[in-house]
This record gives sequence, C-alpha cells and structure tokens, in this order.
Amino acid sequence: MTAAQEGTFAGLRTQLQEAAAAFAGGPDALEGILLGIVDDVDRAVREPLEIFPVCHHSPASALAMARRLREKQPKVVYLELCEDMAPLLTELRNCRLPVAVQAFATEVEGLPAEWSPLSVVAPVTEASAEYQAIAYALDTPGVELVLVDRSSDQMFQWEARDTQTSGPPGPSEPAAGPSEPAGPDAPADDEAALHGDAVGVGIGDLRPRFAELEEHLLRHGRVRHWSEWWHQYVELPLGDSDHDTYRQVMLLIGSLFRRLAPGDPRRVRVDEDRERHMWTRMREHLAATGTDPADCLYVCGAFHAASRVAEFGVDGAGTFAIGPRTATTWQHGLIPSSHAAIEAQFGLEPGSVSIAATVWAKNLRRTRVEPFRLAGQAGTKKRAKPAAAGPVAADASVPASDRLSGFLRRPPVLDRLDESELLGWSVEIVRAARRNGYLASTADAIAVFETSILLAGMRDRAKPTPYDFQDAAVTCIEKDSVPGRRDVRRLVEIMMGGDRTGRVGYDALPPLARDVHDRLAPLGLKLQQRGVRRALLDIASRPDLEKCSDVLWILRYLMPQGAARPIMGERRLGERPVQESWDLALGTHQRALIELGYEGVSIEQVLEQRLRRIAYDPRATTAVVLEAVEDAALHLRSRRLADELGTRALEVLATERNVDGAPEVLRRVRRLLAYYRTSEPALPRWIQSFVRTGYAHYCTLLPTAFTDEDATVRQVAATLGFLFGMEGLALSLGCDRTQLELAVAQSHPGEPAKTALLWAAQTRLGGLSRAELRARCDALLGNPLAVPSYPRYLSGFLHALEPVPALADFVVEAVSNAFARLPDPVLLPWLPTLIGTLRAGGAELAPLLIREAGRIFPARLAALDAWVPPWHGAPDPRVVEPAPPGSGGRGVALLTTHPAACDAVAALLGCDDGWGVAGPAPRGVALVHARPGTATALEALLATT
Repeated sequence: MTAAQEGTFAGLRTQLQEAAAAFAGGPDALEGILLGIVDDVDRAVREPLEIFPVCHHSPASALAMARRLREKQPKVVYLELCEDMAPLLTELRNCRLPVAVQAFATEVEGLPAEWSPLSVVAPVTEASAEYQAIAYALDTPGVELVLVDRSSDQMFQWEARDTQTSGPPGPSEPAAGPSEPAGPDAPADDEAALHGDAVGVGIGDLRPRFAELEEHLLRHGRVRHWSEWWHQYVELPLGDSDHDTYRQVMLLIGSLFRRLAPGDPRRVRVDEDRERHMWTRMREHLAATGTDPADCLYVCGAFHAASRVAEFGVDGAGTFAIGPRTATTWQHGLIPSSHAAIEAQFGLEPGSVSIAATVWAKNLRRTRVEPFRLAGQAGTKKRAKPAAAGPVAADASVPASDRLSGFLRRPPVLDRLDESELLGWSVEIVRAARRNGYLASTADAIAVFETSILLAGMRDRAKPTPYDFQDAAVTCIEKDSVPGRRDVRRLVEIMMGGDRTGRVGYDALPPLARDVHDRLAPLGLKLQQRGVRRALLDIASRPDLEKCSDVLWILRYLMPQGAARPIMGERRLGERPVQESWDLALGTHQRALIELGYEGVSIEQVLEQRLRRIAYDPRATTAVVLEAVEDAALHLRSRRLADELGTRALEVLATERNVDGAPEVLRRVRRLLAYYRTSEPALPRWIQSFVRTGYAHYCTLLPTAFTDEDATVRQVAATLGFLFGMEGLALSLGCDRTQLELAVAQSHPGEPAKTALLWAAQTRLGGLSRAELRARCDALLGNPLAVPSYPRYLSGFLHALEPVPALADFVVEAVSNAFARLPDPVLLPWLPTLIGTLRAGGAELAPLLIREAGRIFPARLAALDAWVPPWHGAPDPRVVEPAPPGSGGRGVALLTTHPAACDAVAALLGCDDGWGVAGPAPRGVALVHARPGTATALEALLATT
C-alpha cells in the first residue's frame, strides 16, 4: 500500500501493536488479529465502489442508509439479496410492512427429493437498511437496483454440495451468520410461525460465531442476551454518528467476528463463494453498462464487507464460475411477516424487533432525517415537508480519515435521563397490567420508574433502556402467577410497538388469491383483514351464494385448520346445501393462501393436482385413492377426474396382498355406489370393474386373512362385508358365487373371534343352520375349558353384523346368554372390549343391536318379570294366537276368490292340507287359522269385505 493509504490508520495500528504487546508480552497471534482487522477496514474503505455495511433490521443502519442515499444519490444500488427475487420488489408498495419476499418450489429436480417443498424468505421491515435502498432505487428515476447474491436455487445447490445429510438447511440461512434458537420466552403463537420452515436470508446477520466471545461480551456488558448488547453498545452510539464513523465501525465489527469465527471449512467455503458470486455479478454489470464505480453503492452485511477473497473489489484478480441452476421450477411471491416471525427466524430475543421499530421512529424524530418510502405504501405516513439531511460526508474520491481511533477512545455518551418518557412508560404499563387482570396501582408505577433507574445505574447506564424498563416492570408488577394470557414481559413488548404483522395488498397477491377474494365478494366481508369473520349463507333464498359455498369447502380442504371452519352445514355426496355458517380467517392465514397461488391459477386446479398427486403416490393404498375419488366428486363434481382416479384405484387394488384397508374400502365403495345409483343413469365403468375385480380379489385373500395373525377381526369382517354386500352386483357383472363358497370352505381360523366370523359366513351361505349355530354356542358355554374364551367368540359375532346383518337377533341372544351364564371374572373384563367394539363400529353395529333388542325385549318394565326369552321356547308376544278350529274368519272368502295365491303361499310355508270334502275350501284354510292377522291385513289391502 502507498504511504498515504498506510497513514490513514497508522495511528490506530501503532496503538493496537502496543496493546497487543502489553497484553501478550510480545508479537503473537493477537497482534496479527488486531492488525488484520485494521487491514480489512482499510481495504474496504479504499475500494472505489463504495461498500455500505449493514446489520439486518438495525435502526442505526437504516438511518445511516437514508442519510447516505440522500447525500450520494447513487445511480446503481447493488444489494445483497437473492437475485431471483428482483421482480417481486416493486410489489412491496402494495403491502403493509413487515412482509417477506418468498421463493417457493414444490417439485424438485436436480436436488434431493426429500427436501421438498423448498422455501426461502427474506423479511423486509421499514426500519431496515435494505428497505431504504429498495425504496430509493424503485422511486428515483434513473436509478437501477441490482440484486447480486446467489439465487434461491443455488442456495440449495451449495447446501447439497457441501453436506451429506438428508435434510435441507434449517430455518436460518447457514451462510449469513449464526442463528440460534429463540429463547424460552419466545412466543409460541401463530405469529412466530408465519415463515413456516422456510430458510431465512437476511442482509447483514451480525453475531459472534465464537461462543466464548459472545459470552464475554454479555458478561462484561452486563446484559442478558445479544439483542440487548447490540442495542446498548452499537445501536445507541451509532445512532447519531456521521457516515465515515458508522462505516468504519461496522467494518471493524464485521472483521472482528469474521476473524474470530470457528474454522468450519464448509461454512467458510459458503461465505467466500457468496462473496465471489456477488463481486462477479457486480463486475459483470459494470462491464456491461459502463457505469462508473463511483456512482454505485454496494449494500451488504458487515460480515461480507470485510471479505478477503481474491475477487474482492472492482479490480479483483480472481475469477469465479457461476454454475447453472437446476431444472427446479421456482415460484415467487410476497407473504405476510411479523416481528415475532423475524425474531424466531434469526434467533433474536422476543421483542427486540419491536423495540428496534420504536428506536427507529424515535431516531427519525430526533434527527429529522427523511426516510425513503415507496409511493403508495400501505401503513406508512406521508411527511408534509422534506426534512433537512444529516451531516454531509466527504466525497468518495477523497480518502476517508481515521474515525475509528476517536470512536474507540471516546467514553460512552451519557444520555440525559428523559423522565417524561420513562414516566409515560411506567404509567402505561400499569394501565395495561390492570386491563390484563393484574392488581397494579399507582404505587407500582412509581416502583417501576425508580427500579428502572436503579437497574440502569447498576449496569453503568445513565439512561434506562427498554430492556431495563422491561426487567423493572416484571420485578415490580408480576407476582406469583399470571392472571391472564399475557405476562408483563409480553405487555411491555406490546407497549413498545407490539408484534406488528404485515399484510400483502390485493394487487400484490397471486392470481389465485385474487380470484378467491373476488369469488367470495358476495359475502360482503373484509376477508383481507386479520381476525375471524362470521359468514352466514342462506342458500335457499340466495342461490348465488352456493358458488361461495363451493369455494369455502375447497379452501377448507386445501388450507390449514382454522382458515375456513364450518359452524353449521356439511357437504355430502348427492346433497345440496340449504344454509351454512362459517368462521373465516383468510387474512390471518394469508401466507397459506398465497402459497396456494404457487401451485396453480385457481383453487380447482390446485385441488385437482393434489388429488392426482395423492392417487399416483407410490405408497398410496386403495382406500386413499378412493378417498381422492370421493373428494373429486364432492368438491369438483368432475366425472372425468373421478373416472381417472377410479381407474387408478382399480390398479392399486390389484397390487395389494392383504386386507388392511378393507374397512375403509368397503365404506367408501358403498358411499360411491349409493351416489352413482341416485345421480347417474348407469354406474361408471370403473366402479363396475372395481366391484368385479374386488370380488375375485377378496375371495382370493379371504383364506389367508382368516389365518393371518396381523389381520384384525374388523378387517376380516370388512372383507366378508364387501363380498356379501357386493355379491348381487358382482354376480350380475359375471362373477361366480362358487369363488366365495370355495374361499369360505378353505378358511380355517384358529382365533375364536375369527372362528365366529367363519360360522356367520357359513350361516349366510346356507352351510350352517341357525339351530346348528345355536348348538355350537351352547356347547361352548357348557364346556368349562371354553368358557374363558367365549367373550372372544362374542366379539367375532358382533363384527359379523357387518357382513351378515340378518344375524342381529342371534347376536342379541348370544350376548344375553353371556350375561346370564358367564361368571363375573370372565364377563366383567370383557365389557370394555364390548363397549370398544360398539364404539368403533357404532354407526353401523349399535343401531342394529338396539333395534333388534327393542323388537325382542318387552317394551314395559312391568312385563319383564313374566317375560321368557323367545330362544327358551316362549311364544313371540307379537304373534297373534291361531283362531279356534272351524272359524275361518272373513279371510276364507279372500282365499276362495284367489286360490292360486293361496296355493303358492301354502306351498312356500310347507302347508300340505288338501281341499275340504264338505265344501270348496282351499288348502290354505289351515294357514288362515294359524295367521289370522296376515289374512286380515291382506283383506284390507285388497278391499275385500
């Protein structure tokens, strides 16, 4: 370096050499580190292309940026931000900050598939240097904004290159600086999760990567966390500094943290590759446009401003080859952000971003600096008069003087205590505490005021900071417990500015989100606002609201729980809505709605894509595909898509080798059959093929299912339910019942519950009579060795109601006998199993049992003592006793009039009596005597007297 250049920081070098000798006893690594920091600062200051180091979401950086932009008025602003996010920045004017620029990819090509979906977010707040640069460049004619950092795709490329793990980068950007998890007091609400699991990129993440260094700074600074240290020792001193002082101090901090960072080769390589990428992009732009570097401004994090790569500077010697992007399709948009989400993303202390916003507003009032704001920006105030600019810095062509030496030697500026401000805080926090259930009074306000001053004095501060005030409020107001949802610490954060949540404006929304709002406009609700809105849809009187109902049901399927929640009304196949009531929170879940826009241009298209993705997933089961078919018919009313997915269900069914999904398959096939039988003139071909194939498929699997230990009784019962329930349709489509008979004959279960299922199936096929079935159960009850296992037989009979509902009376008989004859040690442990079985299949089994029990048991309590169960030989009380011999009743004339019908019924019931000799009485006259009630009812039906 030249003598002039060496002389800029010659005095500082001499002081640092002497300090290193005094501390270390001679030249060593400490001297090399300290002099290397000065070299880094000197190198960056001498660069022809002005480097502006920043810290993300720093009010001091934002204030210095606003000043510098008004003084220098550069023609080109190079910004450390993913280069593929540039087209979205102009849409910031349609949003209310804070928001985040997002890159999103659902289908991954060239990257590990298990990382999908990929998401990258870059939060933007008004109190940030990047927003000041963006607002200046976009609203100033003739100024160009160039993003120079690696693209979102290359971020994941490099991660895949440098790691062998199976997971993507975490929620914080790995190369932008350390980002530790938020503390235990971090808010766990939805606001902190606005960014989801996206990778966060921030301009200038400044935090020591050397844990011992951070611990040392916190201990000697008498602060609790890094955000408080930064506020006390960087934000406040730099808030009123001039441009050269701010720039050199930030470069020094960036170089210090860089040189003391642990030697992680992967992380160092990523950092240096990012810096090579950015300088290569800037040199390419300068060469292509011919712009003078003196007319440009490079805005980057202080960590990267102190770079030592060969490509550094416009005259850098190194060359860096920027590789191509993968074939992954990236979507870009804006999503709402919040202070809590930013704090959670970058490991900041809860409330620090809100305090930074308060400091930013206070700095603007104190310095009268006019910040840059995008024209038409929502949620910002327009200033009537442009304020005077701050102190004018020296021209870039003139070497900057040494401001570091004076800054490092100068004692901390003792701000005068602003008693009115502190008193206002104390009164306001007591008022907020009383509103939230605390028993606070004026005495507590005085105590908070005095304790804040005391804590500041103990920490060598003349003026209490917001963090001192927060500790004092917690000490004086919060006693044993928190009476409400918010504790005092959270109340202070709200008082200091609160967790401000941004909103993406209508014009900045993707087409899908705008289409949703347009289609829901007939509801007359402000759905873009946060909070829950109640929507009442009287579709009977306003048929046009049915389209709104269709949109809401699709949103309920696609969006997170709570975005669209039905209060009244339901959607079923084949039914039309009449009235519905909804709780809508689309504004609160705006991020989810925006991300739907990355998948398609309409919610119907997104739903169709998701259903196809579900159905064609290699791990999809038949039940899952049938659910997709049902959703297609229910929400899209698409016969084409339903037929396509139904064909896919048929393909998946043919590949299954067990009956694990039989209960769900049976339930959904029954529902689809009922729907198509009532809404279509003929069944679709796919469902005919499904029944035919399923009949043969489950016949093949039935013997194995009976003996398979992994197959549950419910699954085997559902398999039999499919075979018996679909038997009529299957036989009409060409199936052979012999398949089922052979399958049942080949089944030999060893478990009692499955044995009872097999007996029920044999009864259904006619291979076992009711009398034989009753005899087998009686034999079990009469065998002392079989009594302990009898409840498992009963469980099998309960499940048998699914395939053979006609056995309901026998199941009632079997359960009654169990209660009557089983000993308590056997019966009582089985009762929970009985209740669990009925609850699991309550929609189908319980009504059958209750209806049959009501038919068998007496209706009145008084008749119970004299009641004898029908299976004990007592006559059925509902059957009318036969009439005395010789009294044919009025039904004789009916039988004489219709002898053919009488002969047919008599033959069916096994009545072989011939015609009477004395007269033309038909053979069924004995039937009339036995069943006079039937004859009377038939007589009334035919109007015979």
